[in-house]
Amino acid sequence: MPLTFEGQHIDDEAAVRVGALAPDFTLHDEQGAQWRLADKRGRVVALLFYPGDETLVCTRQLCSVRDHWTEYVETGAEIIGVSRDTSDSHRRFAERRRLPLKLLSDPDGSVIATYRNHSLLPSWATRAVTVIDAKGIVRFHKVMLKLFRPRDQEVVTAIYLSRYDVLTEGLPDSI
Repeated sequence: MPLTFEGQHIDDEAAVRVGALAPDFTLHDEQGAQWRLADKRGRVVALLFYPGDETLVCTRQLCSVRDHWTEYVETGAEIIGVSRDTSDSHRRFAERRRLPLKLLSDPDGSVIATYRNHSLLPSWATRAVTVIDAKGIVRFHKVMLKLFRPRDQEVVTAIYLSRYDVLTEGLPDSI
């Protein structure tokens, strides 16, 4: 059965898969500036897809990221939140909650549909975490029901592991 999002077919070949190149995209941040994934090559990126600003679980999720920000910064990764909310909504949300991470606006939901897709669940019912290594390869991808939020330690660990994969690439299996 083909995946769809608001009546649009989602190409299963474009679906996010661990070990594959992350689909590129360009979105606007909370200040209205363009942010493009391909421009971040050479750096690990953690994408936190969440349903909406100022909703109960999402606010808890992003405030938890804020409260553990030192741990995230120590990974050296760029931490990015993504939802369908507008740049203005993101700016107000970030200011009100003192959020240190960049928030990207995906008003038509096309990036969300690609990254939050799951063969059994529609994207509107989920949130996701995707960690992309410095070469643009997806190293961690977890889709969950929107009622649940990822644990910060799990995300931080996934970021460190994505760096390890790049560092050990090409080494013999037995050292």
